[in-house]
Amino acid sequence: MMQFQFNSDSSVMGTENVAERIEVMVREKLARFEDRLTRVEVHVSDENGSKHGADDKACTIEARPRGGKPIGVTDHASKVDDAARKAANTMAQRLDRLFGKGEKHKHEPRPDKVL
Repeated sequence: MMQFQFNSDSSVMGTENVAERIEVMVREKLARFEDRLTRVEVHVSDENGSKHGADDKACTIEARPRGGKPIGVTDHASKVDDAARKAANTMAQRLDRLFGKGEKHKHEPRPDKVL
């Protein structure tokens, strides 16, 4: 079972159920990797604090593959949920590449070209 940990700074927690929403969304995006990951940590923050700014919400996701090095990605957006969605998509792509490497070598060798 993959562990899930959510961390945020105080300025982001104003939103209703932000932790639950983001956990559900990240788990959905990474569901196909769940048996290969021991833990996923999500950190959300507002880099400008009380000041408003474009793309000042940050979401960092760290995934820990079983027996491998942790992988981290960070994305920014003007809303926490959007930053988390972007980071989850990026993480899914990184995990596809990481885990896909082993799968790719299982196909049949390409026949030599005949001229």
